[in-house]
Amino acid sequence: MTSWRKEEKAAMDEESLNATDTLDEPFAEHTSRDTADFYRNQPVVDRRIHIMGIGNVGSFIAYALRGIPNPPPVSLIFPRWERLKEWTDSPQKLTLITDGNAEMQGGYDAELAIPRMRHHGKEVGLVPSSTEIAVGMQGSINILEGESTEPIGSLIICSKAPYVLQGLSSVKHRLHKDSVILFLQNGMGIVEEVNQDIFPDPATRPHYMLGINSHGMHTSPDGQFATVHAGFGTISLGILPHERDRRPDSPYLPEPKFAAKKDKGPMYPSPPDELNPEYPPPSSAKFPFTPNQRYLLRTLLRTPVLSAAAFSPPDLLQMQLDKLVVNCIINPLTVLLDARNGAILNNYALTRTFRLLLSEISLVIRSLPELQYIPNVQQRFDPGRLETVVVAVANLTRDNVSSMLADTRKGMQTEIDYINGWIVKRGEELGIKCAMNYMLIQLVKGKRLVIQHDIEESVPFVKGKEGRADSDLTIREGEAKAPSEENS
Repeated sequence: MTSWRKEEKAAMDEESLNATDTLDEPFAEHTSRDTADFYRNQPVVDRRIHIMGIGNVGSFIAYALRGIPNPPPVSLIFPRWERLKEWTDSPQKLTLITDGNAEMQGGYDAELAIPRMRHHGKEVGLVPSSTEIAVGMQGSINILEGESTEPIGSLIICSKAPYVLQGLSSVKHRLHKDSVILFLQNGMGIVEEVNQDIFPDPATRPHYMLGINSHGMHTSPDGQFATVHAGFGTISLGILPHERDRRPDSPYLPEPKFAAKKDKGPMYPSPPDELNPEYPPPSSAKFPFTPNQRYLLRTLLRTPVLSAAAFSPPDLLQMQLDKLVVNCIINPLTVLLDARNGAILNNYALTRTFRLLLSEISLVIRSLPELQYIPNVQQRFDPGRLETVVVAVANLTRDNVSSMLADTRKGMQTEIDYINGWIVKRGEELGIKCAMNYMLIQLVKGKRLVIQHDIEESVPFVKGKEGRADSDLTIREGEAKAPSEENS
């Protein structure tokens, strides 16, 4: 038996011995392998599910959760007083429009959690759009007026990646080591930022889940809190191993296979031919679940509208990378072209461009330590196959406007740092220079700033009174006037 197989066997034996200790529940010693016994012995204390980021994805998930038998209590977390007031003044129902048919769901609770602005990883205050309110000090935590202090057992974050840290800063005092957080964002690297800036101590850090959404949704122009379900898809879910169980950058051990023959032992995939000695030792992807993790996962899986499916950590990681590759090409190129997704098709100049990008992306992904023991990684993330996937997705969504282009047109912050930026960052860690992707990041950021400045400068001008010079104009907003000769 090779050394890495021995390590896997030892890890599995240690898991079975320490499973009850890891769960850290009062009835852990009576835990049975039977699922029903697990829930009887370790019941979930709090069934309530909190949802942060009440946009299209957040509204869709909240609507779906309240439509199942024996639905869980759902709390919607709003980031501003104005948005909360819109909810309280409305019928307090979410609407989902599918094929022109509108259905409503109610029974939601609403909470306020004002995001804290962060600068260089430090919390510096409220976001500029928030109204001024009194701040009360409870211990060393700033609790703002109107905010709740009740603990959160299950939290689903549907905010866009650049705003996750700000949102989590407003509820971090309500999360504990047994809480579970589900991240539903584009891009990668969000969990690492959360660990570094929000929960630096692994002993008190909550548990994490990751999700990949392929449903198509957009806001309905007909009413508030209404979402159009434009494209049916799936939500792929997976539980992320806690740092208390394994190193985040440790390679995943491959799963053994069994032949349909009597007295035939497990068959292990062949180990990699070349291994970097600097990589950490491999470890098993199997680990015990906590009651909150099982509860949130099973609740989402029994929600038909979501079409959710669960995957192991290594499988989910590869699915994340597949989606990341597509976003690395389509999103930034459509921003620079200011065109729909289909614009990158049948254009040899653009094909040569994204082939250069894919060569860097493929090299970084195929060099990741986490995937070194996974079979067929070299073929799955080969540049030729990745080009086929990108072209297929671009053709399938050729009439769509990418989310990054929509954000750029509004002058809003994009997710480029969590898409191409993640590739550049991991490349630097592996000694790979991704110059093409780095240039693309700066071009997207530069174009957003140009549009943002244009929007800020587009103040409506009106002509002054008769007799005023043509160059003397009065600005409506801010009551600004043309400079007088005394001040000029």
